Amino acid sequence: MASIAATTESTWRDGKRYLWLIGLVVPSLAFVAFLGFAVTGWAAWLWLGPILILGVIPLADLVLGLDPNNPPAEAVKALEADPYYRWIVYAYIPVQYLGFLAAMYLIARGNPLADFLGSVGLADWGAAHLPGGLGTPFELTTMEKVGAAISIGCVGGIAINTAHELGHKRPKHEKWLSKVALAQSGYGHFFIEHNRGHHVRVATPEDPASSRMGESFYAFWPRTVIGSLRNAWRLESKRLARRGQHPFRLGNDLLNAWAMTVVLWAALVLWLGPGLLPYLLLQGFIGLSLLEVVNYLEHYGMLREKVHHGDVERYEKVLQRHSWNSNNIATNVFLYHLQRHSDHHANPTRRYQALRTFDEAPVLPTGYAGMIVLALLPPLWRRVMDPRVAAHFEGDLTRANIDPRKRERILAAHAVAPAGGPAATATIEVREATDVDAATCPGCGYRYEVAAGDEHEGFAAGTPWTDIPGDWPCPDCGVREKRDFVVEAAT
Repeated sequence: MASIAATTESTWRDGKRYLWLIGLVVPSLAFVAFLGFAVTGWAAWLWLGPILILGVIPLADLVLGLDPNNPPAEAVKALEADPYYRWIVYAYIPVQYLGFLAAMYLIARGNPLADFLGSVGLADWGAAHLPGGLGTPFELTTMEKVGAAISIGCVGGIAINTAHELGHKRPKHEKWLSKVALAQSGYGHFFIEHNRGHHVRVATPEDPASSRMGESFYAFWPRTVIGSLRNAWRLESKRLARRGQHPFRLGNDLLNAWAMTVVLWAALVLWLGPGLLPYLLLQGFIGLSLLEVVNYLEHYGMLREKVHHGDVERYEKVLQRHSWNSNNIATNVFLYHLQRHSDHHANPTRRYQALRTFDEAPVLPTGYAGMIVLALLPPLWRRVMDPRVAAHFEGDLTRANIDPRKRERILAAHAVAPAGGPAATATIEVREATDVDAATCPGCGYRYEVAAGDEHEGFAAGTPWTDIPGDWPCPDCGVREKRDFVVEAAT
């Protein structure tokens, strides 16, 4: 049941319809920071990215409170079909890259506006009429360059969230735009690993992007960065192997996503000089770290139970209770409802404006921005979150995903009699389908037709359903495996 009473489709209106435009404030930070610094001379403007993410938005979450806007189920289809919401996401990318190029020029050569005015013969006019140093040549100090690189890295990190929204969608142009958004940070493998890795293995010990109870963010960071990279390569190599192709080819979605970064960064270094490279690396590091700290808080301690599917043991399907939610309105509009993470994992192809909040989803004490601050302070994080994990599992932490190095100590510290005893392993009856024309994912509607196959997945036309590997997940949502598909018998 939805946690907020919903009205009927005919009377319901999206109260955040125009608030979603606030999301475009983030890629505009480069221009705001430049104008503020050039006019006032205050270096703090160049640190606007971390100031906004670690200070302003957490405070706004506390002041503005929770988001009461929950679309009813019957309104979801029409809401997803509205192109207005799509264009807001698309608009992020050109603003992102205009700001990125301007910031890199500012770091490498100083005031870009003064240089432009000089190139068109208006240098004297700019110096005389524009406020502060806006029309005057200036260069940044090393610390000012660091601040600018960190701020533009924050933009790139939130661009990964834009890529996340686009990468889950079926249209090919949206998947391509997802790779474009990732190019700034150099994290192109996220396009592969998140959809086909994380969504399949979320809330399990095998998932490098699901944090474990007792694991600090600083321990989680190398595990998830390295593990996600390895898994992305494994997944893409496996897909190409089904097509009889070697992984070192342009058709490798991992390599072509990275190629975008190489071309982008190389062009900037050739244009602005090799001294820019450390700042490119710094902004990329900040961007990917911003993504990973969000990954850290989304599934902390969550664990899916194992069930038997016929004679095969597997994890239960992803449910609302396997992701931490937050319903604070400020972060919601900045991050395209990323905080309604439980509904996203249950319905990965659903567009952001239609995501809903549910009672059964565990809730964080504040918005994602505030939780990022806590995650950077491990003792405070554990004090706030560990009791919440224990409460979620009704005191039985044997059902939680715990850091194996700290398991015994955590279980001893939270020794509480389980409310209902350890959960029994369920068994699901399954019958093998042998003569199949087509099979449909019950979650997102992806349809595999035997006659057509799926060339991208490496299944040639005519590949029978029995030849599809048992551990193959739905290529669109990643939530359901072959055993979950609804088959249509041949006639």
